[in-house]
Amino acid sequence: MNIRYGTPEEIPALLDFWVLAAEGTDRRDSPDKVAALLERDPQALLVAEIDGVTVGTLIAGWDGWRAHLYRLAVHPGHRRKGVGSRLIKAAEERFAQFGAFRVDAMVLHDNDLAHHAWKAAGYAVQPEWGRWVKPLTP
Repeated sequence: MNIRYGTPEEIPALLDFWVLAAEGTDRRDSPDKVAALLERDPQALLVAEIDGVTVGTLIAGWDGWRAHLYRLAVHPGHRRKGVGSRLIKAAEERFAQFGAFRVDAMVLHDNDLAHHAWKAAGYAVQPEWGRWVKPLTP
């Protein structure tokens, strides 16, 4: 397995991959937003490949203060084979280079498959905090 950075040229394929592999995905992300992510931080999107085929992704966002993980997605045919663990480890190594002292992960409450992967990697729910959101209109 090879872990590399995603490229702008593969954004359409990655969006399709997320529809297939990201549990609980109820929307299609905008190609422009993914392109903006890569323009701002070309190393933020980690891609796991086996024989040149994408089998997993993880966005490892660093805002200069906090380390955030999003879009851990593993192809259904490659789950429980260490793909997610390798992606998480690569993200943590990236964050260590920045001096990050803590990482948070966005995980859907009902995504039991993901809960197992995150727990195995040493992550735990932080019950004293909640996520507050407000949709912005364009």
